[in-house]
Amino acid sequence: MESSFFDRHSKVKDAISLIFFVTGVIVGTLLINTFVFRSFNVEGPSMESTMYTGDRLIVNRLPVTMSQLKNTQYIPKRGQVIVFKNPHFNPTVGREEYIVKRVIAFAGERVVVRNGTVTVYNTEYPGGFDPDPTINHNEPGQPTSGDVDTTVAQGTLFVMGDHREGTYSCDSRDCMGTIPLFDVVGPVSLRIFPFDKIRTF
Repeated sequence: MESSFFDRHSKVKDAISLIFFVTGVIVGTLLINTFVFRSFNVEGPSMESTMYTGDRLIVNRLPVTMSQLKNTQYIPKRGQVIVFKNPHFNPTVGREEYIVKRVIAFAGERVVVRNGTVTVYNTEYPGGFDPDPTINHNEPGQPTSGDVDTTVAQGTLFVMGDHREGTYSCDSRDCMGTIPLFDVVGPVSLRIFPFDKIRTF
């Protein structure tokens, strides 16, 4: 019986097997990063003391993927910490492409920052409520700087960092504006580094 080409050229067979393996790993990684989860590093003080520079985060992409499959817009929950693409990203001036902040308010809601306190007004709470001591579990630092009175535009989110005094956090209060829903990468689900500060969100 005549041997096959690959039997006679085992190195070629090994090389082709390696190429298929590497291609499979690359494709699998791309699919996971696109549809399942992504990993990001925190840079800057805007989320202190909830997160610090160098923290490694895992962002859950599944809710966004499921919404896309249903042909609906993904809307995170109030108080969730999310990663989104910077709508003002400009690599020539060194701005970060992806940013982590906390969701404060949704389209149609009025947000007021006054005397160091955040108040959100909507149909459920026409008299307004402060999300920090309840939904946000008092994680954001106090007080909240700024003088804001705005209604969130359709298709966008109002977000803030947790380090809210002074200019530590560029967010929806001032220099960033509201965030388009289509720029949301997903909610932060886990901090995996530093190892002694692993936690869920």
